[in-house]
Amino acid sequence: MTRRSLRPAAVLGMAGLLGGACLAPAYAAPAAGHAAAKHVLLISVDGMHQSDLAWYITQHPQSALARLVRGGVEYTGAKTTTPSDSFPGMVAQATGGGPGTSGIYYDDTYNAALLPAGTTDCKGVKPGVEVDLTEDLDHNKASIDAGQGLANLPASILSMTGNPTTLLNPAALPVDPTTCKPVYPHSYLQVNTIFEVARQAGLRTAWSDKHAAYEILDGPSGTGIQDLFTPEINSDALGYPAGNDWTTDNKATEQYDTYKVNAVLNEIDGYDHSRTQKVGTPAIFGLNFQSVSTAQKLPASEGLTGGYSTPNVPGPLVQKNLDYVDAQIGALTDELRKKHLQDSTTVILSAKHGQSPTDPSALTRIDDGPLLDGLNAAWKKLHPNAADLVAHAVDDDGMLIWLSDRSKAATDFAKSYLLAQNGTGTDINAKPKAFTASGLSTVYAGADAARYFGVAPGDARVPDLFGISREGVVYTGGTKKIAEHGGAHADDLDVPLVVSGAGTPDRVRDGATVHTTQIAPTILSLLGLNPNKLQAVRKEGTAVLPVR
Repeated sequence: MTRRSLRPAAVLGMAGLLGGACLAPAYAAPAAGHAAAKHVLLISVDGMHQSDLAWYITQHPQSALARLVRGGVEYTGAKTTTPSDSFPGMVAQATGGGPGTSGIYYDDTYNAALLPAGTTDCKGVKPGVEVDLTEDLDHNKASIDAGQGLANLPASILSMTGNPTTLLNPAALPVDPTTCKPVYPHSYLQVNTIFEVARQAGLRTAWSDKHAAYEILDGPSGTGIQDLFTPEINSDALGYPAGNDWTTDNKATEQYDTYKVNAVLNEIDGYDHSRTQKVGTPAIFGLNFQSVSTAQKLPASEGLTGGYSTPNVPGPLVQKNLDYVDAQIGALTDELRKKHLQDSTTVILSAKHGQSPTDPSALTRIDDGPLLDGLNAAWKKLHPNAADLVAHAVDDDGMLIWLSDRSKAATDFAKSYLLAQNGTGTDINAKPKAFTASGLSTVYAGADAARYFGVAPGDARVPDLFGISREGVVYTGGTKKIAEHGGAHADDLDVPLVVSGAGTPDRVRDGATVHTTQIAPTILSLLGLNPNKLQAVRKEGTAVLPVR
């Protein structure tokens, strides 16, 4: 990839069998037998596939995940955004819009219209800047509190602020050429969020995620989420070997995820995430899990093999983490019952993104650095005085490339060059494995890339090239990863989607194709709010999920 850049879980037993298939109606309406929702708990299990959920329920029919599926509607044909990254994936669930509408293509992108970070005198400054929505924005990215300065970390992490905007370094933000002021993530978002709509209706909102930059979910108003808990996942994992973050050891990732679970348990109990203020259970709240994603990526951790044993069959480490997530979801749903909120709460389970490949034999690791260096060299050979053609690139298991020259001649040249490159990568066993066409199956360049995302050619945010990789291709220079996301393969896109509890029927399985953008209007509909209050819903015509 080129980017220069514990609370015990309670699981209750409940008898029942999985429901059969049922056709979907055209309109979502509250189901008979379930009261209308007053709360929606949204859970993203990053990296999880629909096939993982199906496999787990088959193996564990009395699990919390199985009970969740039995208590609502399971959409077996759900797909997340393309690119399938955390930022566009989460933004889609919160806005109802894809990258072209939200303006969010990845967590680390480029904008041809904004000015470089740190600019204070904007007159005459050439536009074009990386827009980094990762840990690099933190005041202190090495600390799990992002630089707040809490003592006794990580034990004190629940005391972290619920306003992470204060933890972002303004000098690291791109600058608006009109105002000559830093552009915060929330103001970079082009459309409003479910949290803003809920706030306008007088409802309480909360969320928990992995970077302070997730204040983007506050929406353009900057006020959408009242309690936003964002411990930094890419900080130094305290208590583990020096230099490792919370994703490099799967046990550490589970520990990190448990902090967010405890925050949500406090919110279910009617407190803020730190359990210091009694504020009432939020109308919209939830969290993401990272541990399944880590288990899919790591070759091994805790003495267990990561990834998949055979196609779509989780290996030992992924199985362990599915058990972990199941236990934590059991703890959350058990707490809802303890607080007598089970009949007024809808639980939505999905994932920001999947992970590829689920077939270990398909893995081809390719070092993208030489590909991009070669592209720059080939361009300069024809244009001796030109700058590097690649202004910015993010390559995980797809390619997003922004060029310094956005002309048709330049984008066509870059496309032709990449599709002509052959070489040798590594397979799942770190043995040589040949690749062709830079590991790509399709490349959208220039105006075609803009059309792919539904924006006008020349849009300041859209990549100049979007490359869809072949199955199993992961762009990395080493052998420390066996899976990635960001592309457009089925393994990246096919995620679980379950809507369960208040406002839903029991035991419904819907196999029609639906999209995670539909989560946003569905949440508002469940709460009795107007989905058309969302700008992306109006622009894209995003439908409420057929819940009945």
